[in-house]
Amino acid sequence: MISVIIPAHNESSVIERCLATLTSGAEHDELEILVVCNGCTDETAEIARSFGPPVRVLETEVPSKSNALNLGDQAASTFPRFFVDADILLPIDSLRRVADVLRKGTIHGAAPRMRVDLEDRGWPIRAFYDIWMRTPYVQEDMLGCGVYAISEKGRARFDQFPDIIADDCFIRLLFEPHEKCSVDNTWFVMTPPETLHSLIHINVRRTVGMSEMSDLHPAVTEDERKRQRETLITLVPKPTLWPALAVYVYAKLAANLIFAWKKQRGRHKEWNRDDTSR
Repeated sequence: MISVIIPAHNESSVIERCLATLTSGAEHDELEILVVCNGCTDETAEIARSFGPPVRVLETEVPSKSNALNLGDQAASTFPRFFVDADILLPIDSLRRVADVLRKGTIHGAAPRMRVDLEDRGWPIRAFYDIWMRTPYVQEDMLGCGVYAISEKGRARFDQFPDIIADDCFIRLLFEPHEKCSVDNTWFVMTPPETLHSLIHINVRRTVGMSEMSDLHPAVTEDERKRQRETLITLVPKPTLWPALAVYVYAKLAANLIFAWKKQRGRHKEWNRDDTSR
């Protein structure tokens, strides 16, 4: 059996497609899916319950992803253990392959490879992701952006999820490079924002996450930032990428400025959610 934990805050527009993709083709008693509805005021819980076994719904009035992750983690009974955002599409075959890698005992953190659904997205969004998909964060055994999984030994590395935004970064930095991987021949789908405005605000959240990780792991975080900068520099001699680079740099600079403005006012911990992809 594989445990899957899905924190969900007012995800009625996407939870059905997430669960339908996960459960399609699953064997009896193969999955234990815990949907943790946190602070929901919509029909997320009802939609999740309609799937019946293997889905179990937990509810809390506290609208907190980290609290939801901890509640689901405490209720889960087995490993490997997946943590999946409600707006992600993860097919059962990819989940199985990632679980098989974790069961071998040498890898303790793993994830499927990401696909970005850019259908019907405008040029600025396509341009941004053209550059983002080339960065070390994506290319080098990424854990995060909606899906990651850990083994039982990997879970033993920490007590509980801290109250931070970047839970994926927290998990990723628990492991040395040889202990984590993105698994070949697997995939999940991430749906990006529709507008540049929404994209920038999602990047504000990522900036908050990097700031949190910088406080916890300053040396590692600075090394990641350095490699990101070096990658962008290698793209500068390619004139065909200049328009896309301009969009990427603009979005990142705007996100950093908004983050600085919010931090000055004590509002940087606010959750920046994109509803255009839902």
